[in-house]
Amino acid sequence: MNLYSRLQEELNLAKTNKVYNVIKILATAQSDVVKINDQQFLNMCSNNYLGFANDAITVKAVKEGIDLFGVGPGAVRTISGSYSIHEEFEQRLAKFKKVESTIVVQSGFQANTGLIPTITTEEDLIISDELNHASIIDGIRLSKASREVYKHCDMEDLHRILAKNADKVKGNIFIITDAVFSMDGDIAPLPEINRLAKKYHAYTIADDAHGEGVLGNNGEGTIAHFGLEGKIDIEIGTLSKAFGLVGGFICGKASLIEYLKQRSRVFLFSSSLPASFCYAGIKILDELEKSNHRIQALWDNTRYLQNKFIANGYSIGTTKTPITPFMVQEETIATDLTKVLFEHNILVSPIIYPTVPKGKARIRLMISSLHTKEELDRVYQIITSEYQKLKINKEENK
Repeated sequence: MNLYSRLQEELNLAKTNKVYNVIKILATAQSDVVKINDQQFLNMCSNNYLGFANDAITVKAVKEGIDLFGVGPGAVRTISGSYSIHEEFEQRLAKFKKVESTIVVQSGFQANTGLIPTITTEEDLIISDELNHASIIDGIRLSKASREVYKHCDMEDLHRILAKNADKVKGNIFIITDAVFSMDGDIAPLPEINRLAKKYHAYTIADDAHGEGVLGNNGEGTIAHFGLEGKIDIEIGTLSKAFGLVGGFICGKASLIEYLKQRSRVFLFSSSLPASFCYAGIKILDELEKSNHRIQALWDNTRYLQNKFIANGYSIGTTKTPITPFMVQEETIATDLTKVLFEHNILVSPIIYPTVPKGKARIRLMISSLHTKEELDRVYQIITSEYQKLKINKEENK
């Protein structure tokens, strides 16, 4: 079949099966309210946890950074694309995360694809949680290491895999997990993972994209939340969520970071992160270390909406974070409810098969520090009432 015919056939099938992703185009900056097609929408699907994406502090800092360092980096870090602000930001991040060293890259996705293939060999084994992010999965695919997958947050299964392979692996064993899982909002049992890793002499890697800026006293993240600073070997982070910027980073031992600067293809062959984002990143760290009022507002909003759902018998799964999955189970209800909410000017994200197993469909609500109680009340009232209508209609049409 002709390439383009096959692609079009697959697109048509996605539309027929109601899994075609219609991209919404925003005409305003990220906030609790955004404009689409000249209409105001309540934004419940942004990762802008602390509102930094369009905060006056961030906007001013990026402008100042551009005035100092220009717009584009002009080269990769190893040629002429390393600026003093890159190193200053990396040092500040390392201090914030309580690690020896940090390297910043162009995105969180590139942090994983730049780390995993670089530090592993064909003699190594990578053990990965079954619900890890796509960037971890792709990083593992790019590596030459063997791989095993353990059931989601199932420490008995992880223990079984470690025990089975401990004496067989010639090289190193790596256990890699999301620290906070983006579809369910649950938190990886890092203390138990760390205990098993030490028992079997494995290295631990945690991707804290949804934990930093959210967990920990000042947003240091999930590792700090558990008091595991210095015990998890490698941490992956992103600047695109709570930090409101673009970029990613890797934290760990100084020798690891030095090695990545010499060998990681992401670092060697892709132009560096714009210096203005590093400049703004320092200002954001200043804000987080100065006050946690944004984090408190985020958690106040999270408890407010989640408690309303729970008190009235609605399931929000196993979440322990602001990621709030409103469980509807059936794919058609999830897609239909998303459309109805859009008609009510509420922007949400349906999560359906194959992103989650069949029968586990949900509307993923992303709560931020910017949301007001009135906005959250509106979300609760409309999503629950429209969900009930769809359920009744489905029962009547059986």
